Amino acid sequence: MSTVLLQGLTKRFGTSIAVDSVNLAIEHGEFVVLVGPSGSGKTTCLRMIAGLETVSSGSIFIGDRDVANIHAKDRDVAMVFQSYALYPHMTVAQNLGFALKLREIPRDEIKRRVKDVAKILGITEELPRKPKTLSGGQQQRVALGRAIVRDPAVFLFDEPLSNLDAKLRVAMRVELVKLHHRLGATMIYVTHDQVEAMTMADRIVVMHEGLIQQIGAPLTVYDDPENVFVAGFIGSPTMNLLPGELNRRNDHLNFRTGDLELNLLHSYDAVISGSVTLGVRPEFLSIKPNNETATLDAKVEAVEHLGSETILELSTAGPPLTAKIARNDSVQHGDNIRIGIEHSKILAFNSSSGERLRV
Repeated sequence: MSTVLLQGLTKRFGTSIAVDSVNLAIEHGEFVVLVGPSGSGKTTCLRMIAGLETVSSGSIFIGDRDVANIHAKDRDVAMVFQSYALYPHMTVAQNLGFALKLREIPRDEIKRRVKDVAKILGITEELPRKPKTLSGGQQQRVALGRAIVRDPAVFLFDEPLSNLDAKLRVAMRVELVKLHHRLGATMIYVTHDQVEAMTMADRIVVMHEGLIQQIGAPLTVYDDPENVFVAGFIGSPTMNLLPGELNRRNDHLNFRTGDLELNLLHSYDAVISGSVTLGVRPEFLSIKPNNETATLDAKVEAVEHLGSETILELSTAGPPLTAKIARNDSVQHGDNIRIGIEHSKILAFNSSSGERLRV
């Protein structure tokens, strides 16, 4: 397994820049997830690493070798695609061993590797079967096995779970994490699903419009977003973002958005006046009893019961808000409630640039 280093990696399609001077260092044995919306450049990055897309400029080091202009087959990487791309006329065993056969690996060695990989993935019983007789999860395991059996320097994953149903996606996420720990492999994974990124990665790389927005451990990015885009993209439900005006009044700061006013006790000395966007995660909103001090009044527009949690969509005198609270069976659509906000958890962003304002 190897380190991967991207230096000034750029891809242009005519006058359009899909990937813009990306710099990223991935350590040996690290599981890194590139995450972002469609068109963010994450898949293009992965395809350039794989050698499936030409590089406009920049370098791609796998180990100490710059592979930016080396043919895909000579890069020692294995890629798992969104589609399983299995050969329908071959058995599972033949699918697993096909790449080794092309490399003229001895037959006994192929059998040994196929058997070992099948055992790791729990598909030993499926080795004689054809792909059409397998479930989606089994087919995905075969696609994974076809990559593992090659023992590459780097594993690349292009949204490999997107074709699976929700329950199976969760199960396969766990299996991939276990597989990573077992193999100690360098893995680069692309997804638009921020839940996948948060639950699987050692580090996540948030991309938007061809640029890296933030790199960090999942919880670090969640708790400490660098800009409005990251704040709004990472997290489910997404962060409440409130654009408005902040001004100092006596011993506190007054924030106004629409007809909604909030008195902030937390000191935002760096932005004591002017336009600002405040952000607060839904879990830092709570329902306050009538005899307790509340931050604002709200009306419940929708209720989602998720078992241990309840999601509330709220209308206010200003922008709508989302709250994530502990299970509450009594709150209903149309209820007028009083909401408290954990002030120490409120973040501030520059309204013009979207950059985080540190306080």
